[in-house]
Amino acid sequence: MKKIYLDYAATTPVDPRVFSEMTPYFCDNFGNTMSLHSFGQEARMALDKSRGVVADFIGAKPEEIVFTSSATESNNFVLKGIAFANRDRCNHIIISSIEHACIMESANWLESKGFEITRVPVDRHGVVNANDVLKSINKKTILISIMHVNNELGSIQPIAEIGKIAKENNIYFHSDCSQSLGKIPINVNDLNLDMLTASGHKIYGPKGIGILFIKRGVKIDPLLSGGGQEMGLRSSTSNVALAVGFAKACELFNQEEKEKLVELREYLIDSVLLIPGSRLNSPQSGIPGIINFSFSGVEGEAITIRLDMDGIAVSTGSACSSSKLRASHVLLATGMRPEEAHGSLRVSMGRWTTKEEINYFLESLNKNINQLREISPFKK
Repeated sequence: MKKIYLDYAATTPVDPRVFSEMTPYFCDNFGNTMSLHSFGQEARMALDKSRGVVADFIGAKPEEIVFTSSATESNNFVLKGIAFANRDRCNHIIISSIEHACIMESANWLESKGFEITRVPVDRHGVVNANDVLKSINKKTILISIMHVNNELGSIQPIAEIGKIAKENNIYFHSDCSQSLGKIPINVNDLNLDMLTASGHKIYGPKGIGILFIKRGVKIDPLLSGGGQEMGLRSSTSNVALAVGFAKACELFNQEEKEKLVELREYLIDSVLLIPGSRLNSPQSGIPGIINFSFSGVEGEAITIRLDMDGIAVSTGSACSSSKLRASHVLLATGMRPEEAHGSLRVSMGRWTTKEEINYFLESLNKNINQLREISPFKK
């Protein structure tokens, strides 16, 4: 049986070139970056070099890059760190209605502590209107956090425009760029960002490493206290091997990969929409690697399981929520009915996806949807 991976938005395999770059820092150059001896200083040099590579990749300064354990940690750091560092004068935070669970849950937690949260709506394709953000601002707004690319729909948000609004109103602006970094060019200055979050395992790097860009001058409280690593903002022994891997993954960004995915995306969409009762949920202008469909009369979970039996890995929602067997909050936010959202399928392509794999997927998808509809209680 063929094994085909079409769930790159959930996680990516580590690129062999990334793995090779990391390997020496597990057993040979294993020093603690806080140690004064040569082992520690060699590790510190590798960490500083990696920080510089990541900073250059997004147009930041090295001292503005904080290495964390994940994008989830970084997002928690932003919302809670900004909220508590500035609560003496402001207590209002704006997010979108389609943020990742770690943003949504952090906002819910802050709301339980007395902070005010506004959740801005999205349109049919999961895109925020910058004017809705502007209308949500009040005198106590301290932070706006809007993801750059949605992990389920691939919709790209007007980050630069929202960032300009935030700057004009003297409000901190953060974007979760976990699904855009390493896929489309990003510059924190062009996007008017004060903070940016990203994750290593989304860009062919290792799991267990994330970054948080914090623009110089931002007032934020650390989540972790301890030895003062990461400029005193994130105490914990530095994971040099993973930082090196993150940096190498950034260096491997290739514009030609995006062009290949654009071609595969168009072919995939045109082919899937030939299936009766199919619907494209992603915007045509979305990021090329993420495409969301729905199919009338069948459950997304059933399609996913059937495809897996044919050796094909896809998702029926984000990887963090697909096991909960409930309608995606992202799709519901776009105006879809629960029964429509339950029939959704996310196909995400990546560095090693081929047209042959897409053809095999299409063959299996057609077969399994027809079979599922034959036994569906919704069959007419």
